[in-house]
Amino acid sequence: MTTVPQATATTRWRCTLCGNLTRFDVTRSSKVVEYLHLDLAGEAKVEEREVVSETIESVRCRWCNAVDQIELVDRPDAAS
Repeated sequence: MTTVPQATATTRWRCTLCGNLTRFDVTRSSKVVEYLHLDLAGEAKVEEREVVSETIESVRCRWCNAVDQIELVDRPDAAS
């Protein structure tokens, strides 16, 4: 399985097939630690959440349905 790089403050995703920059379906795996608070009725509420690790497994373009055809490109407003 090939992982997709995460966009950063200076980069963003772009579909190499249709040029889409704004709409993607992302499948990711996360390992998290959560602090749960259960009320007296047993209803759980997550009060704290820490992401220990996260991997983007696939990205699908919402415009053309291309799977894993995503590249990182510079954001136009990124400081050089």
